Amino acid sequence: MDFDWTYTYSLLWDSDFWRACWTVAQLSISAWLIAGAVGFVLALAKQSRIAPLNWPARIYIWFFRSLPLLVLLVFVYNLPQVFPASSIVLASPFYAGLIALVLSETAYMAEIHRGGILSVPKGQYEAGKALGIRYSGIQRLIVIPQAIRIALPTLSNEFVTIVKLTSLVSVISLTEILLVGQRLYTQNFLIFETMLAVAFYYVLVVTLFDKALIRLESFLDVTQRKARPFVLSDADRKEVQALRESAIEAREQRRQQVSDTPVLQVRGINKHYASHHALQNIDLTVRQGDVISIIGPSGSGKTSLIRALNGLETIDTGSVLVNGRHFLGEHSEECEKSAADQILDIGMVFQSFNLFPHKTALENVMLAPTYHRRGSTRSRRILALSQLYKVGLIEHANKYPHQLSGGQQQRVAIARALAMKPSIMLFDEPTSALDPELVSEVLKVLEQLASEGMTMLIVTHEMQFAFSVSNRVIFMKDGAIAYDSTPEALRNTEDPRVKDFLHQVMH
Repeated sequence: MDFDWTYTYSLLWDSDFWRACWTVAQLSISAWLIAGAVGFVLALAKQSRIAPLNWPARIYIWFFRSLPLLVLLVFVYNLPQVFPASSIVLASPFYAGLIALVLSETAYMAEIHRGGILSVPKGQYEAGKALGIRYSGIQRLIVIPQAIRIALPTLSNEFVTIVKLTSLVSVISLTEILLVGQRLYTQNFLIFETMLAVAFYYVLVVTLFDKALIRLESFLDVTQRKARPFVLSDADRKEVQALRESAIEAREQRRQQVSDTPVLQVRGINKHYASHHALQNIDLTVRQGDVISIIGPSGSGKTSLIRALNGLETIDTGSVLVNGRHFLGEHSEECEKSAADQILDIGMVFQSFNLFPHKTALENVMLAPTYHRRGSTRSRRILALSQLYKVGLIEHANKYPHQLSGGQQQRVAIARALAMKPSIMLFDEPTSALDPELVSEVLKVLEQLASEGMTMLIVTHEMQFAFSVSNRVIFMKDGAIAYDSTPEALRNTEDPRVKDFLHQVMH
């Protein structure tokens, strides 16, 4: 049998094929976008601990992943026979095919998105929560952009699958590429020549959109972006300087008007992890301007305490008050009303930085003030620049976290927390993840904050820093505060637990 190349070439200009290509493109893109959006919602529902959300999501994914698309297509297209009112939409093969594809692909997309969501580090959620951002805001601003970037290669592959699956829609008489080919070879019996043209058109559609998705993937991948130099304009410099001067004046006024109300009060809090009693009857009062270092051996409850103070860890009993108002624990109804506002009075800096990798240093610092709508866009930008200036990183404002050293990332994290103008700052071992040569640049920032009168609680293993900067040092042992005194008194104590610990860490 001779192969008719002339006929095959003629099909490359066939108008029916090109119209069918446009149909396939419309069907594929619409199904991919709709299934992608609905699939993300389904993924969140499956991740939820709320049973009325979790179980329906699980059942949907299980059922539609098990059901063959061909069966679903026939079922949807013939549904008007049972429900005549549905014929308004389902009488069209295009919309019947689209609905069937979306129902099927949503189940697959949900699992792809769930993989992306699970790949976003837990610290990203905690950083958002510490900035007072609610669940919906954390998803929209922090999780979704990262999860989509992580899942995009797999989502792109799923688009290719959808393009190929459109060939099944021919069973409900939608004029797509395969159906055009079938009609031709039933007339002239040139099966191989016609199917070669069909293959060409499918490959063409996949290739064009694959190139577009690769470009989108490259655009979303911030690790491929070059650092843009940041130049502070004269207008910005003047406003930053003016803001810093006003901040200094406000700080001096606060020092002269010391409040009798403690910034932070901890009353008998307890925390259990199964049978482990992590925090035992913790009582603590922190007054304005206190710089308190929390020391102790590993497993003594230091990190559990600092995380419990801003709600990252739940407490079993006891309560936490911020500026005299109930924040966590007992009096739950009153706490729920004020906790959303009170969290903004507590700045948190994490051991592992927890910067948002898809945002620049400047965007990281601006995120929370923007979310909480504090001031105008211009004022928020100037505030963020002033905080970056404070930590010595204003020239790195346009850099992404991966373009910064560990010490620089931690200083950006400090600036991000300070941008909300908190009453107290919590630091969870801020230097433990840094190389030794980078520790000093972070400690200098902490020393500067201490000299400015910032109220701070610092979990640290840097004993020299703790004794030189703090006005109080707390020693924890077995989940309890074993010693709370001045650095000098702690250094000279005869308590064998403290002496043994200091001997181990300072020699």
